[in-house]
Amino acid sequence: MNLNMTFPQTEQTLTSVEEDTRATIKTLFQFLHVQGQGDYLGEQVTQLEHSLQCAYLATQSPKYRNDPEVILAALLHDVGRFIPATEKMEKMITPDGQYIGRQSHEALGASYLRQIGFSEKVCKLVGAHVMAKRYLVATDQGYYDALSETSKKTLKFQGGGYNTEQVLEAQQDPLLEAKLSVRRWDDLAKKPNFKVPLLEAYEELAYQCLIACQHSPQL
Repeated sequence: MNLNMTFPQTEQTLTSVEEDTRATIKTLFQFLHVQGQGDYLGEQVTQLEHSLQCAYLATQSPKYRNDPEVILAALLHDVGRFIPATEKMEKMITPDGQYIGRQSHEALGASYLRQIGFSEKVCKLVGAHVMAKRYLVATDQGYYDALSETSKKTLKFQGGGYNTEQVLEAQQDPLLEAKLSVRRWDDLAKKPNFKVPLLEAYEELAYQCLIACQHSPQL
């Protein structure tokens, strides 16, 4: 028996996969639409506006403007704040009683995207925007000084800046530069009344990224 033989997919099978993938993207984007209208942790933009600005900044990057996975990760970096499971995560409350989000939303978001079939690159970038913040705080004093007050408060819940060993370990990561870029866009994406493309502009990009993963099994 030839164990290496391949079995061509029928048109019906392909159509089913494509329809399921479209439905998955529709559901994901509905979460973003419905949940994204809320306040973004005291900033002057909504959660959805923040996500759209972050994605737009990725599309303007000379290095990553043609990298759909990086653009998608920028759009979805806070998806862990949108999905229903978010309510199960522990709240971050400052000593003066201010709610500043939920812990581990980045890990929750990465896990969710992995479960629905997105690439490891997308998932790792989404799961790293808190790690990247901690790295930058440890390696760039100017970065910490430029953080918003809310972001400085969440840093305390997120473990603070990296120590030397953690910095050295992070520097071995081939995705480090992309992770830091997503983080920097995250920090900049807080401008009120900043006009950027709507969420629907990214629907086909998200579909193409996800359908590519269905056709290319990841090990």
